[in-house]
Amino acid sequence: MFGAIYIGLSGLGSYSDGLQAVSNNVSNLNTVGFKANDVTFQNVFGAGSQGGLEFGNSPKGSGYGVSLDELSINFSQGELRQTGRDLDLSIDGNGFFVLIDGDQQFFARTGSFVVDDEGFIVLQNTDFRLGVLDEEGRPKELNIDEFRTDPPEATTRVTFADNLSSTADDFTIPDLTVFGPNGEENNWTVQFERDQDEVDTWTVTVTNGSGTELGSETLIFANGEVSDDTTELSFEDEDEGLSVTFDFSEGVTSFSSGTVSSLRASDVEGHGTGSLATLAVNEQGQLEITYTNEETLELGSVALADFRDPQSLEQRGNALFEFNGFGQVQFLGAEDTRVGSILSRRLEASNVDLGNQFGDLILIQRGFQASSQIISVSNDMIQQLFGIRGQG
Repeated sequence: MFGAIYIGLSGLGSYSDGLQAVSNNVSNLNTVGFKANDVTFQNVFGAGSQGGLEFGNSPKGSGYGVSLDELSINFSQGELRQTGRDLDLSIDGNGFFVLIDGDQQFFARTGSFVVDDEGFIVLQNTDFRLGVLDEEGRPKELNIDEFRTDPPEATTRVTFADNLSSTADDFTIPDLTVFGPNGEENNWTVQFERDQDEVDTWTVTVTNGSGTELGSETLIFANGEVSDDTTELSFEDEDEGLSVTFDFSEGVTSFSSGTVSSLRASDVEGHGTGSLATLAVNEQGQLEITYTNEETLELGSVALADFRDPQSLEQRGNALFEFNGFGQVQFLGAEDTRVGSILSRRLEASNVDLGNQFGDLILIQRGFQASSQIISVSNDMIQQLFGIRGQG
């Protein structure tokens, strides 16, 4: 009967520990990135040994109660909730973000990231820096300070496309913006005039914003397509240090469309000075800066960790995980399907299922009540034995 009391006590202790685990799950219902613990119990057997009674879960021996099984982390996907921040990141898949703190590495499923005063991308309210893959595929810290400004690039080529009507007498492209070596904008006007004697021959004249003519060249068509001899025309503005090639080799035609022409500058190389406008992660999992001059720059792939055994991870505060060093881990980019894709402007919610937790709570409560009843009944029986002795 004393053994029954100890068995009942094992139930009280185990169900109390289980209640603590369920309570932790429920209290983190709204914690971003939290992963619930699965609560299970195992029976305890006692078997004889050279040292006396040995407890464990061996199939031999007799039952000596219950214990809380080692808690396992439920890594099922949580709801991906939209936010308005470019650096609110989450993973649709099995990977983990790599966070670097000196020589230590931590891992997270989601997080709100910011750029700190030193220019590193860190998890908000921490000093943990987001890892980016280096050339050898290892996570490294990334400082964006050197990328805050996009230097200017002078225009050297303008590519044209679409149709210059063969039955029109002239056509003008106003306000063609080209960029000088220091990023200054220059507005050119391009005038096309058809030769009245030679139908397929056009004179191309370029003037700058001050009305100064920069030069004239001849553009010739043959059977509606640009002649090979005139696919590229060059114009210079020595005062601005500009030498620009007009490229008519890609899709420029000259067919009859009345007086309406659709010829346009499809691509203008070069740009002015740009400053950082946004920092986000694109669909390929690359950290990407967008500048005010509409240029973009990819800084590298965000490092994602893939664990052969995710249960080797240990939970830490702030929905972080730490790897105990055993088992295999690989660092991959989001283009690898094993780790999933990175979603910007989304955070992964807690994966706690409140219905399941309440179900576990009821079972734990009933188990605790039953265990306490065992102790109560055993105590009554012992009291009854004491009463028999008194009667004798």
